[in-house]
Amino acid sequence: MASRQKTSRKATAVAIRRRARATNGRASGGDTGDDVGLDALVGHAGYAVRRFQLWIFQDFIKTLAAVDIRPTQYSVMTVIGANPGLSQMAVAKRLGIERARLVHLLDSLEERDFVSRIPSATDRRSHALHLTARGRTALAQFRRLAAEHERHVAEKIGKENREQLLQILAGFT
Repeated sequence: MASRQKTSRKATAVAIRRRARATNGRASGGDTGDDVGLDALVGHAGYAVRRFQLWIFQDFIKTLAAVDIRPTQYSVMTVIGANPGLSQMAVAKRLGIERARLVHLLDSLEERDFVSRIPSATDRRSHALHLTARGRTALAQFRRLAAEHERHVAEKIGKENREQLLQILAGFT
């Protein structure tokens, strides 16, 4: 009988440890999501990076809401501004954007008179991308707001950590 009690206590202890691992030591139940354990996700860099990316995008969108510019639009305009005459294909490839999505994005930027597509003199299938005068002015404003967003990032994770994070991620850009 003592042996059976030992086995039962051991099984109970194992079950409690498993439940604690599964909930990261938090109580289960509730609908807020905060009390849901992440188990092994806590140790996955990809999960942490994705959650940070969500925070980054939300803050960027909120900070630039007054000018109605999205992160991808800002990236496209920044690359075109730094490389006038670049082809759509080159922008799509450099930023990792699907060509069809870039076409839609360029349409919206062209409608706002931020970007112009000029047929290439050397390749009739290609267009050279340029910022319009309005696009250059807008990009300067977007950069000021993006700098404010970057200050938010530094406040969230610390200036030194932000710099270190950029060094770590530089190999992926």
